Amino acid sequence: MTTAVTAGYTHTNTGSNTVDQALHVLQTVFGYPAFRSQQGQIVEHVVNGGDALVLMPTGGGKSLCYQIPALLRSGVGIVVSPLIALMQDQVDALAEVGVRAAFLNSTQSFDEILAVEKKMREGDIDLVYIAPERLLTQRCLELLQVVNIALFAIDEAHCVSQWGHDFRPEYIKLSALHERFPNVPRIALTATADQQTRDEIIHRLQLENAMQFVSSFDRPNIRYQIVEKANGRKQLLDFIMAQHSGDAGIVYCLSRKKVEETSEFLNENGITSLPYHAGMELADRSRNQARFLREDGIVMCATIAFGMGIDKPDVRFVAHLDLPKSIEGYYQETGRAGRDGASANAWMAYGLQDVVQQRRMIDESEANETYKRVQSVKLEAMLALCETLNCRRTHILEYFGQAAQPCGNCDTCISPPSSFDGSVAAQKILSTIYRVDQRFAAGHVIDILRGIDTERVQQWRHEKLSTYGIGSDKSEAEWRALLRQLIALGLVAVDYENYSSLKLTEASRAVLRGEIKVQLRQYKKAEKAVKHKRQSAKDFAESDLDSAAQTVFDKLRWWRVETARTHNVPAYVIFPDATLREIARQQPATLPALRAISGVGDKKLESYGKEIIELIEELRA
Repeated sequence: MTTAVTAGYTHTNTGSNTVDQALHVLQTVFGYPAFRSQQGQIVEHVVNGGDALVLMPTGGGKSLCYQIPALLRSGVGIVVSPLIALMQDQVDALAEVGVRAAFLNSTQSFDEILAVEKKMREGDIDLVYIAPERLLTQRCLELLQVVNIALFAIDEAHCVSQWGHDFRPEYIKLSALHERFPNVPRIALTATADQQTRDEIIHRLQLENAMQFVSSFDRPNIRYQIVEKANGRKQLLDFIMAQHSGDAGIVYCLSRKKVEETSEFLNENGITSLPYHAGMELADRSRNQARFLREDGIVMCATIAFGMGIDKPDVRFVAHLDLPKSIEGYYQETGRAGRDGASANAWMAYGLQDVVQQRRMIDESEANETYKRVQSVKLEAMLALCETLNCRRTHILEYFGQAAQPCGNCDTCISPPSSFDGSVAAQKILSTIYRVDQRFAAGHVIDILRGIDTERVQQWRHEKLSTYGIGSDKSEAEWRALLRQLIALGLVAVDYENYSSLKLTEASRAVLRGEIKVQLRQYKKAEKAVKHKRQSAKDFAESDLDSAAQTVFDKLRWWRVETARTHNVPAYVIFPDATLREIARQQPATLPALRAISGVGDKKLESYGKEIIELIEELRA
């Protein structure tokens, strides 16, 4: 029999009633009536000492899968996390529900570290978040040898993959946990992993005997939309103004310079925006991140340095102004929208330059050929998603090995694109590239096709070519879209070392000879975003609550802002919108009635119950 003490009460784990105890903790500590999806099975497995690999989409409740076992098992739960900047918020959120948590990382003073270590040795703490680089120090490993450890949770486990966009070298060394502490259960968790990444996690963390729990990757509340890029920033502005005015969102850009410029552009156009990238001072990054988490309606413009571990539930959109490197990256980044279950948008502007830029980055990388080959395969999959004529959600889910039917909630389902036999158009492009000796970039090739009499065309006497002007029936944007597809299909290559000149590939020969057909996506001119009704958290509240309940909901949100400011935590840590909405709907008059609402646990009832009941009574009067 083992006993674990948490926040003023004792759980006794005999093994036979693990499920009942786990449910009791879920209800009394976290305030939720029942487990979702595979949570209950995962918790039971880990509480009983089993290792686990958990793949669960963002917003699926991964944290509970290790937090509850840590409370039920004897000892301290050790959470390995790369998210130093978010550890304070994670610890504060647990304190709000009465769980004793702390962290160890490089931001602390020596005295603060000593205080946490003392609590660990004396068993006066439930969960400790530790950065992997600190965990692997001799001092920390020696500390763990004398601490009663409940479990190891390895969060963001995909960081172990050397092929992934979030690779952290120190994660590879975490296999030492199994070697040093063979009897302590380990649970590795991630929201993003294709089969190759899963295999690598298992191999590198020595989880060969772990039970795998793979939830559905589907995020049905997210609408995927990829538009033809014309003027990316202007298109982004139109999209936000039409569909997300006043909403919180994230805009991803490839370069630090573009992050700064885009944020400035949005601010100039009345949208509150903050930049975030690795080139900024740590204090500035931390301040901007804190504002994004604590304030409403901020749009964060960022590189991929931002976002991992961000659990702000009311992010209504994620936009990409540049092409992500892989479907894993795209899925993880877009998954930061709509964690509250209300509808959200994943919007991306995509054009020829994106393809050229990403291919160049791989080719010019100093990495070995194996790495380049893997990255090229991942990029090809991402390009296929952008160019697909079929359901985008189906494409994403099938990439992760999950069968799916067309969703009805992505741009290709809502407004199906048309395709055409593009063989002749492809031959015109390929023939022109051949006739200029494969020495010129896209702009010049398109000028020749369209019969544009530029100074450069005259200089090289390219107006004499047989292909000069044979594409005058199409705009520059149309030819760029067609060329982009040929590059994505591997029929045209870009020579980055020679001024991005276009080259024919071996595969293009069969097209030129008319031996194979080329099916291409019909060009669709970029349209201004149309304002339409959407089911955001705010819309849901307005449509689902009567006027009296809406008044209570608005008052509760105001109270939450003030309370969060006093406690110095993000507002959603006090209560998420879903809980406030249910309180407004039911308007409980007693503490037991308030306790029955999902999201209200014992500690939060003790902390805020009286205030909420009084607030409701005042509005009733």
